[in-house]
Amino acid sequence: MALLPRSAREFGSAGYWERFFRQRGARAFEWYGGYAQLRPALRRYARPRDTVLVVGCGNSELSEQMYDVGYQDIVNVDISEVVIKQMRERNADRRPKMSFLVMDMLQMDFPDARFQVVLDKGTLDAILVDEEEATLERVDRMFAEISRVLQVGGRYLCVSLAQAHVVKKAVGYFSQEGWVVRIHQLAGSEDREAQQQFVLPVFLYVMTKCKKLPGLVQPILEICTEELDKPVRVESAERLVEAVKERQMYALLRSQLDKAPGAGDVSLDLCDADTGKPRYTLHVVDSPSVNASRDHHFAIFIVPQGRETEWLFGTEAGRRQLAASAGFRRLVTVALHRDQHYAGMEGIQAQLSGKVMELAPPGLPAHQQVPFLSVGGDIGVRTIQHRNSSARSGDFVIEDVRGDDACYFRRLIFLSNRNVVQSEARLLPSTAPKGQKKRKKAKKKLAAGATEAPPTSASQAVDRSYLCCEHHKAMVAGLALLGSPELLPGARLSVLVIGLGGGSLPLFIHDYFCQACVEAVEIDPAMLEVATRWFGFSQGDRLKVHVADGLDYVAERAAAEAPARYSAVMFDVDSKDPTLGMSCPPPAFVEKSFLEKVRTILAPDGVFVLNLVCRDSLLKASVLAALKEVFPLLYARRIEGEVNEILYCRPHPEGQLAAPELLEAARVLERTLRQPGRAWDSSYVLSDMLKAVELV
Repeated sequence: MALLPRSAREFGSAGYWERFFRQRGARAFEWYGGYAQLRPALRRYARPRDTVLVVGCGNSELSEQMYDVGYQDIVNVDISEVVIKQMRERNADRRPKMSFLVMDMLQMDFPDARFQVVLDKGTLDAILVDEEEATLERVDRMFAEISRVLQVGGRYLCVSLAQAHVVKKAVGYFSQEGWVVRIHQLAGSEDREAQQQFVLPVFLYVMTKCKKLPGLVQPILEICTEELDKPVRVESAERLVEAVKERQMYALLRSQLDKAPGAGDVSLDLCDADTGKPRYTLHVVDSPSVNASRDHHFAIFIVPQGRETEWLFGTEAGRRQLAASAGFRRLVTVALHRDQHYAGMEGIQAQLSGKVMELAPPGLPAHQQVPFLSVGGDIGVRTIQHRNSSARSGDFVIEDVRGDDACYFRRLIFLSNRNVVQSEARLLPSTAPKGQKKRKKAKKKLAAGATEAPPTSASQAVDRSYLCCEHHKAMVAGLALLGSPELLPGARLSVLVIGLGGGSLPLFIHDYFCQACVEAVEIDPAMLEVATRWFGFSQGDRLKVHVADGLDYVAERAAAEAPARYSAVMFDVDSKDPTLGMSCPPPAFVEKSFLEKVRTILAPDGVFVLNLVCRDSLLKASVLAALKEVFPLLYARRIEGEVNEILYCRPHPEGQLAAPELLEAARVLERTLRQPGRAWDSSYVLSDMLKAVELV
């Protein structure tokens, strides 16, 4: 039996609804739920003593149920004579004060200002099936009639699935008329089976009629969601449509998690209701293969502040490993955003408990206690020391975060790519609290989520002996390819580094290769100031910075009558274009014509070291092909857990070393650099950096 229209346009046809109700008979047809689901919102926006008009009533039991709880001044209209006859017969004896009229709501017979409430359950959705001119004209007539029969202060209550074009039309029309516009998300059914059958949330448009005042420019637009008892004002109709769409996408995400657990890493942001800024980023990780106990179905893991970029927390593979090791079938990791205040673990738990339970796996026992986990039992420490903006790099922050073993690290973050650490340095441990009493006090503060700020005297606080970035360690290890590694620390090397950042790479080479002359080229003058003020960088006789475009600087050196010959040239420069499949370096730095200029300024036995970050396999293949044309000898070293790949390029094939020779050269260089009285971090093993090197 065909009860649904062949095309959406039939929803607006009187003939369709006549056929529909003849075929369906007296069985009620409920669009978007009955009175039980709508009751909280209806009681909020309509009083029992109000005069109510129900447009497009159909054979829904809604008005009958409202009548039975006290709304007795109700008039129902519908275009279908069949359904009006059915409803009159059904209610003649039990509900004598309620009337049912055959009437076209586009041209109603009621006098002006007859009603205090106009109720519409699905009728607008049935009419506004597309955005063709004829359809929009019908909707305008419908809205005009609703406006005419409503009193000032009255409300048009419209239950809808809130498709984007429907929201746009309704909000646009009534806001221009000077009405107060609110969209209220209705509470979903608590029945899991019902949720799976009806995925999208249902909304109630609450349009309150006001006198149209001349000169009123800013409309009042509000959204009220399941979680919020009070409405939140939004700045534009576009933002209201977007807010509705976000709620719909969240409902689809929940449905996806229910129907296909383990289908991949699912993420979403939870935003501050007042500011709209992201407060938490959640990743839902399923581990169907985990043999979890009865109590290990579901857990929440709070990522300590500042550690969200680490491999274990910041990558899909890392989060899967974390979930498997935790032993839960579903783990939700929660990253905390900068510029937000958190009242410790207990405060976060109280704020998140209701929302994360919506992401619980199917079959979770009722009243199951869901554990909140973290590293070390607290939420970590993040202190923003400085924020600024530059014409080249955009907005950026300098922040100090606490890592493992209570060590602090200083980081440079470009807010255009806030999940990537651009530069990092370890702070000296002398800044930690001294004395047992102070340690206890500091621990108490951290447990409460307080921010313990390391000193802002950055030039004294930075540990210049430590390279935080694995790719920087691998780039330094590449100097072992120059030969005679036992002599390198005292050799008169000339090294060119394109890309300064926090300055840790050129600074380390300057400090540990005591005769090396290092030049760094940085296009953004703001980064030189950042490196100097916050990362302990300083220039001297053997360390100079040129504020220039690296492309121009290399081209000028290559075009000189007597080109400079560098022992090593290193590229560690990022791309500002997020649309490319390669974020480091910019494509112009790996074009064949430019690579030939790099070879011109490289000593015959020198090494060109390139930090390559490329997710596009075809683009990466073309980069490697261009490098091979210019540099016949090419080694590659992948950085574990990262996209970075370090390429070591030699201008002549004769210097090829086998894997054991590479390892031995790195060991000799490390032994030479570990001189008595010189700081050296025990975790930095040069030979490890060359263990997995492959010949390309």
